[in-house]
Amino acid sequence: MDKILVIQTAFIGDAVLTLPMIQKLKELNPLSIIDVVSTPVSKEIFEASECVNKVFPLDKRNEHKSLKAVYSFGRKISKEGYTKLYSPHRSFRSSLIALFSNVRETYGFSNSSFKIVYKHLVEYDVKDHEVKRNLAMTGCNTSGDAWKILPQIKATEKQADRVKSFIEKHELKRFAVLAPESVWQTKMYPADYFKIIAEYFIKNKYKVMLTGGTKDREKLKENFGSNFNVIIAAGEFSIVESIELLRHANILVSNDSAPTHFGVCADIPVLTLYCSTTPEIGFYPYNRKSKYLSINGLKCKPCGIHGKNECPLGTFECGKKLNPELVIKTIEEMTNDEHEQKDAS
Repeated sequence: MDKILVIQTAFIGDAVLTLPMIQKLKELNPLSIIDVVSTPVSKEIFEASECVNKVFPLDKRNEHKSLKAVYSFGRKISKEGYTKLYSPHRSFRSSLIALFSNVRETYGFSNSSFKIVYKHLVEYDVKDHEVKRNLAMTGCNTSGDAWKILPQIKATEKQADRVKSFIEKHELKRFAVLAPESVWQTKMYPADYFKIIAEYFIKNKYKVMLTGGTKDREKLKENFGSNFNVIIAAGEFSIVESIELLRHANILVSNDSAPTHFGVCADIPVLTLYCSTTPEIGFYPYNRKSKYLSINGLKCKPCGIHGKNECPLGTFECGKKLNPELVIKTIEEMTNDEHEQKDAS
């Protein structure tokens, strides 16, 4: 029996995309105990996985910001007696934790900061999807579509009941979810275009739900106004509750941000709109019902892995050239496919 530690202290979306690796580790080692080091924000994602035993939150912006605090954290980990350690997160801090943990069998990526601390280095293939890259650490078969393992989480009864009450209150029988916000400005599809997409859904008898963080509520109200068929749910739910809510939606239209991965986890049709980033980086929706759109041929794209606070050229062509007519056409193809599948079943 192995006692395994997984280190993933990147963004929320990265945490969701680490779940397939954890699920595969559990499948390959059914008697193993798997614990996770995560950020405080991502903690609930891993706690909602049936494959995870315990989560250690690493508050790298506050409590565990200093080198001394990271050392103390690593020494605490070392007392747990782990036999294997996997770090899909490639940061210097994660490598330090791996070093201080005193685990003998450690796995990291070939491009990790301070990679010398890992006994086993796995090639980080920039052409692959992040899920496939993470699964490569387990040594499992990732050829063809074998890597396309969906993240699995389970909401508590209380969380599921809260979502059910929300759906009943707003009479959400047929609804589309739009996720117009992002931490990075150049990842955000133009608000005016998103408004056209919302109007398309309303015209076609959908209700529209807008999702995001608490800080996004006022901006969403300003951009979309008040409409009975538009429900602003930004800040209403936890991450796990948000995924549970998405399970009931007909489609999600999102920027290249965490909601894309929530939609994949919920296994619904996801349309991801790429502005300054590109799907080739490896974070596109990969469940069979989903698609993505991106304007190719721009020399300035991508301007960064995560996007930027403003367009370096001041033109934002990557977003403006992705016209809403093309987006709506793709939505029609996706929803027609959905209707045909339901008719066939």
